[in-house]
Amino acid sequence: MTFSPKAIFQPAAKYEGVRPINIYLLRLLYILMFFVLGKQAWTHVLTHQGSWEPMDAVAWCLWTAFATLAGLGIIRPLKMLPIVLLEVFYKVLWLIVVAYPLWSKGMLAGSSAEGTTSAFLWVILPIVAVPWGYAFITYVYNPNKQVLASN
Repeated sequence: MTFSPKAIFQPAAKYEGVRPINIYLLRLLYILMFFVLGKQAWTHVLTHQGSWEPMDAVAWCLWTAFATLAGLGIIRPLKMLPIVLLEVFYKVLWLIVVAYPLWSKGMLAGSSAEGTTSAFLWVILPIVAVPWGYAFITYVYNPNKQVLASN
């Protein structure tokens, strides 16, 4: 058995036709979410004192849930793809709706949105990691594919 570097860029039956490089990138993404975001989110949730501001609590609970579910993604990267798609969608939407208007007016630097913008620009990693063809075929073109396969 020989190893070919080109093989990681070729669709693999083992991964439902997805290229292994996408699987490795997704696993890297899930590992980062699980350990980095998880440590920060769980620490914040478990050590919070006093009453929560409701919308702040929603955000922290969402990030804690993302980080925890990412643990499953390490093992089953394609099964947990919807959480990555949600991550891409909410971050890109936030960048368009909140950050871009501030940036276009020259008001982003020094604003309360600057830190979040810097963090959300890393959305490029999940955008690159997602096997978009697989996602389209599975969730848009033929969303009942997996339901039919399990029956």
